[in-house]
Amino acid sequence: MAAPPNTVRLVSWNVNGFRAVVKKGFWDWLEAEQPDIVGLQETKISSDQLTLDLAQREGYHLYWSHAEKRGYSGVAILSKQEPLSVREGLGIPQFDSEGRVLIAEYPDFVFYNIYYPNGQRGEERLRYKLAFYDAFLAHADAMRAQGKSLVIGGDYNTAHKEIDLARPKANETVSGFLPIERAWLDRLVAHGYVDTFRERCDAPHRYSWWNMRTRARERNVGWRIDYFFVSDDARARIVEAEIHDQIEGSDHCPISLTLALAGDSR
Repeated sequence: MAAPPNTVRLVSWNVNGFRAVVKKGFWDWLEAEQPDIVGLQETKISSDQLTLDLAQREGYHLYWSHAEKRGYSGVAILSKQEPLSVREGLGIPQFDSEGRVLIAEYPDFVFYNIYYPNGQRGEERLRYKLAFYDAFLAHADAMRAQGKSLVIGGDYNTAHKEIDLARPKANETVSGFLPIERAWLDRLVAHGYVDTFRERCDAPHRYSWWNMRTRARERNVGWRIDYFFVSDDARARIVEAEIHDQIEGSDHCPISLTLALAGDSR
């Protein structure tokens, strides 16, 4: 589904392994949907594993950031329009070594594609996650101070509100719904960033991740942890924000955002 005239359509998807999702029909999905920009997370692929059938696609420019650890993390951007620039990382080695950030600049906005850390492997990783959150926010605020509009897509690995997961009470002590993690999302909003899906939809039971080991997707026992946030100056340009929970291929589903181009806000 190509974007309407004078708009740009972005998709974010944690694919839980790029080679795996390609085998499940990723290229067919891309051909059918025709998004302008796609941000992928958890690609789990190294540069030496990018064979031509994976690294190239007609009609798209492809960019990658790989983790030093093989089979881990990683992000990619597929873009019909060649960006003005593409940068890897936040400029902080302890975070950049995990291949979690690609920043692509376009004439209308700067797109952050981010795979935020998971904090469920213990206190050390939770501290790492929170430090990453803070480093990212400082980076984004500095970009905004340069007059840039921001679009921030990815797997944030935290459900913000009780409406954003099926069983909030049972997960109050689980990383991904801890008060300290949710408070950071409150802080993100306080800094002038807009949750585009909630700007358009206040319905419950809309999730983007399900535990596949418990067949939770069949029962829609999920979490909404994938988001597009935009800087407040782009709020009026939001045309559509959606969760595509009918699309399979990963334990996450794609989410999308359609923005009016600058000068065509609606």
